[in-house]
This record gives sequence, C-alpha cells and structure tokens, in this order.
Amino acid sequence: MVRILTALRRNVAGAWGAAGERWLADLPDLLAGLAADWDLVLGPPYDLTFHYVAAVRCADGTRAVLKVGFELSVEAAALAAFDGRGAARLLRADPDRGALLLEQVSPGDRLRDLVPDRDPEATEVLAGLMRRLHVPPVAGLPTVLSQVSALDGHRGAVPADLVGPAAAAMRFLCATATREAVLHGDLHHDNVLRGTRDPWLVIDPHGLVGDPGYEIGSILFNPDPGDRDPALTALVPARLRQLSAALGEPVDRLAAWGFVKAVLSEVWTADSGGTPSRARDVAELLRPS
Repeated sequence: MVRILTALRRNVAGAWGAAGERWLADLPDLLAGLAADWDLVLGPPYDLTFHYVAAVRCADGTRAVLKVGFELSVEAAALAAFDGRGAARLLRADPDRGALLLEQVSPGDRLRDLVPDRDPEATEVLAGLMRRLHVPPVAGLPTVLSQVSALDGHRGAVPADLVGPAAAAMRFLCATATREAVLHGDLHHDNVLRGTRDPWLVIDPHGLVGDPGYEIGSILFNPDPGDRDPALTALVPARLRQLSAALGEPVDRLAAWGFVKAVLSEVWTADSGGTPSRARDVAELLRPS
C-alpha cells in the first residue's frame, strides 16, 4: 500500500493541476512497475512535498533512494555531470517515467545543524563543495539567464524597486561572467548531508549553467528562510567575506549575485502565494550592491 503524504498531494495538484491529479492517481502503479523493473524493495517515503521520495533496497542489498516526480530530467543531467564529486551519485534514471535511483547519503545529518553556532565551518563546507561541483558546462541544462523571465514578468507583491534592479543586475552579471560552469542552482544548508563516502554531499540540484557566483545566493538566506530573525540576516556580511576569500571572487560581485537570488526567491514565493521571507531582508541589506 503506497502512502501518499497530504502535503505531496496538495502541492502536486496545486503546481501541475489536472496533470498532477492524474500523476497522483497513477503513482501506485508507477511505483510497482519501477520496483519490479529495477528489482527494488520499497521502504517508507520521506517527508518531502513535491516529489515522491522513498528509501529502497536493491537486489544486491544496497540501500538507495527512489525519487519520482515531474521534470526530473534536468536534475538527472546535473547529477550525471557531477558524477559523484561532492554530490549523491545517480545510479539509474528513467526520464520517461520521471524516476531517479540515487545513492543513499548516510548518516544524512544536514549541514543546517552547524548554524548559527558554527556558521564559518558550514560556509567553508559550502565553498569546498562549489569548488568540486562546478565542472565545465554540459548540454541539457537551462542557463542562469533564463531565470530573468520571472523578474521581467512579475507584477505581484515584491516591490518594483527591488525587481527592476535585480533584473538589470542579473543581465549585467551574466554578460560579464569570465567563466561558466554546471551549477547546483539551489545550494544551501538543507541540501547538504553528512556522508561516509565523502564528509558532505549535496542532493536535489536544480541544475543550471552559468556564472559560478550565482551559486552563493541561496546560502545567504538559508537555512530556515521563513525565520526573519535579524541575527540570522546579520550573518550575511561575514558569509560574503568568507566566500569571496575561499572562491577568489570579488566580494561586491558576490553581493550583487546575493541580491539577485534573494529577489528571485521572493518573486517565486510571492507568485506561489507565499509570504515574505528572510530573502526579502537579505535583498534589502544587499540593495546598495
């Protein structure tokens, strides 16, 4: 019996409408087919909200993770490009069925547990992961600049005096990039797990190609972006200085990317009906950049 979490049902139906409802109705048969074809024993699902993700056991006894959902081909391409360097390994993929079989990262403690008491240590981990993940561009991934359309089309709750400058800055930063790489696209403390093969491994890449500076954006307003504690926002300048030194990137350029990504996050949140988060506070802090 497949247990479909309430949040998963609500979010899939909300994001994909009738297609999402059909996918949910077909999910038990889809999982049964994957288990048979890939010789898997399904375990309980994780408490995630936009994809069905469950622990599985493979025929040889290996523990792995099955992820099934919409639009996973880009994630598969990013994981294939990373090839296990700083990221969970992609063991198998079926794009037609929207299914990924992934390395199980164990013990799986999240990097967020180091914040705020050991924030410099967490920031150093993230910088080290970026140095490993940022391989040369590959085909099949969207560009960072493609995301500017969300800013151009926003007519909602995020003020125009944030959205307009963010769109202009994004175009400038992309045009002046000295190199491009494969990016995780949503690198932050909740997407980094403690492993055994490597000390820390990333999961859930969005998969983009572009200026590596874009990658630092999500770090600045995570973890817990819903928590608008000023003490967490106050970590941003120190994080920027540390990332600049570790990555060899100008601090003002990273601050500009941080502003862009914070505004983008707020636009996506507003467009999905959410309320302002700490990303708004970070955007205001970095606006002068």
